[in-house]
Amino acid sequence: MIGKLKGTVDSFGEDWVILDVQGVGYQVHCSTRTMGTLPAAGEAAQLAIETHVRETEIKLYGFTADLERNWFRLLQNVQGVGARVALAILGTLTPGEIASAIALQDKATVARAPGVGPKVAQRIVAELKDKAPALSGDATGTIGLQQELGAGAASSAVQDAVSALTNLGYSSQQASAAVKLALDKAGDDAPSATLIRMGLKELSS
Repeated sequence: MIGKLKGTVDSFGEDWVILDVQGVGYQVHCSTRTMGTLPAAGEAAQLAIETHVRETEIKLYGFTADLERNWFRLLQNVQGVGARVALAILGTLTPGEIASAIALQDKATVARAPGVGPKVAQRIVAELKDKAPALSGDATGTIGLQQELGAGAASSAVQDAVSALTNLGYSSQQASAAVKLALDKAGDDAPSATLIRMGLKELSS
């Protein structure tokens, strides 16, 4: 199996890149997010690779980092999520955003990805909630609080603060991250008014 390719960008397609590795051109399918990070033709690039072997074809999928590839694998464990849908999710959300959405049980955020309907989004947030923390990436610091919020186990002050911030137009991920920073500074017993004020300060900084 191919685990990594390092070479020169040869050309691009709608959802793939040809990577020239010592004279051999590998067609690698990527998410729109990964495609956007690739350099111009003729420049060096490196991709983590997931190889899918089928009876009639072999497909290579490329990712900027192992974390993104791990999410690609994990998402496909959910019924209704194949390679195409998994790539669509990774093209719409970062690994940290996926982990946060699952922790918060925020199926609407997951459903923003093309091809992901409400039922599939619901299965993703329900079935992967215990596995998301290990792949939370840049959301690691807030994932615990987000899990409490998603399970309805957070304190009333935290719930009220997050609700107030989302009512002001911030996403649930932004609001919960800001409240977590406020909690770290003000302490677990801080009232909702303090968390809202400090959370707004964090969001505006």
